[in-house]
Amino acid sequence: MLPAIIFRQVQRPLHHGAATLEHVLGVGGSSFVNCLNRYAAATGFIRISFLDIKRRRNYELARLRIYADEKKQSLHLRTLQGRHLLQGVIERKNFLVDDIREARHKVQERVREKIDEIREERENIMTIPNMLTISRAVLSPYIGYVIVQGDFTLGMSLLGFAGITDLLDGQIARRWPSQASKFGSFLDPMADKLLMGSLVISLCYTDLLPMWLMGIVVFRDVFLLGAGFVIRYISLPPPKTFSRYFDATHVTAQLEPTLLSKINTGVQLATIGLSLGAPIWNYLDHPALQGLWYLTGLTTAATALSYVMNRHNTFKIIQKKT
Repeated sequence: MLPAIIFRQVQRPLHHGAATLEHVLGVGGSSFVNCLNRYAAATGFIRISFLDIKRRRNYELARLRIYADEKKQSLHLRTLQGRHLLQGVIERKNFLVDDIREARHKVQERVREKIDEIREERENIMTIPNMLTISRAVLSPYIGYVIVQGDFTLGMSLLGFAGITDLLDGQIARRWPSQASKFGSFLDPMADKLLMGSLVISLCYTDLLPMWLMGIVVFRDVFLLGAGFVIRYISLPPPKTFSRYFDATHVTAQLEPTLLSKINTGVQLATIGLSLGAPIWNYLDHPALQGLWYLTGLTTAATALSYVMNRHNTFKIIQKKT
């Protein structure tokens, strides 16, 4: 503002006379006025230019502040969104962890139940009655071999030992329930059939037993043995594998002998014993012995029919507890 004031103060006396200005400043009036005009114009332009730059700089700073505030607000919003998203992921993770723990607990309970079921299905087969039955089954082929060789006295002694084991295993199983087993209910008749088959075949070979009676006894035993395998396959729960099928500790069915089958077993043993003793005590071709043969054939056929007619009561499938 100083140049304009000087310009106005200096320019006023020029109308009254240039001599005073020329006397004061020592320069010509027109040249001085021109100099002041040029200086004022230059000074005003510079002042305006500086003002424009300052305004523009303030405007840019304001825009930068607004842009920074927008970015800061956007970053804050994104941070909040990320925090909410992370919180949701954490909550979902906690839900998944709880679900996994619950599922694992259910699986463990199910595994324990399956293990308990398997333990209930399995039983101890190493009992005294089963050992006696196995010894009788192992001894049966040897008794047949002794009879074929003609040593009837030794054969009679071994047959007596086999009969004693048959009586003992039943008495022990009935007297002491801890020694009884469902596996024994199948093993005992199978051993009896193996013994009976070995004896009738060897006696028929030595002409001490008729062929037709041997055929009836063997056919009936083979029929019952095949039925036992079929019942085993039907009663075995899935998966039906080879190892589980022949697993003796995994009992799935139980054989309940009928009264007629027990009578037939006694008649057969009496017939085998008397036929084996015929060459020893010399009563071959005795009518009573032949009558006993017919009785044995009749009871054997009757037991086979009774097993077929009463199969639901004879073979009992063991159901699992639910």
